[in-house]
Amino acid sequence: MTTPTWRTVAHVVAHPPPDDWRDALATRLGRRPRRVGLWTELAMYGALRCLDAAGEAALPTGARLRVTSRRGAWEATRAGLAQLDAGLPMPFTFMQGQPALMLAEVGRSLDWQGDASFMLCRDLARPLALSQLGAGCDGLLFGVVEETFGDVPPRSEWWRLVPADQVAIER
Repeated sequence: MTTPTWRTVAHVVAHPPPDDWRDALATRLGRRPRRVGLWTELAMYGALRCLDAAGEAALPTGARLRVTSRRGAWEATRAGLAQLDAGLPMPFTFMQGQPALMLAEVGRSLDWQGDASFMLCRDLARPLALSQLGAGCDGLLFGVVEETFGDVPPRSEWWRLVPADQVAIER
């Protein structure tokens, strides 16, 4: 079995995102995201921009969704632990730090259900290579999402990849 060669249909980088990125996300969704954290909003913003850049009205059902990060939802996790230490019951902030919630919200914003996963990884090339293994003809939507950390601004960088031998995607 040979590994397919991949073609990049779209690549978008928001590092840092523009000042009005949250307004742009709300406009694209037709509503303001509710009860999700910054990290999830960054993921939604980048994924939708990438799909738009690819000229796709929707992510194909058979496509994979993969997201990676070096730290995940760092601020929500830290805030949730502080609230727990303060004696509060399982705080809602805890939910904002869960990668599964981020994946569900990104899928919902794309009106897509399918094979999605998150990988916490320092070497960002490894998750991309792993994500491509076994991906089908509908390809892959791959994102790197980071919150602000120290002096490093937030990042939402996404690629829409399809097998190189696939005919042009219907747009």
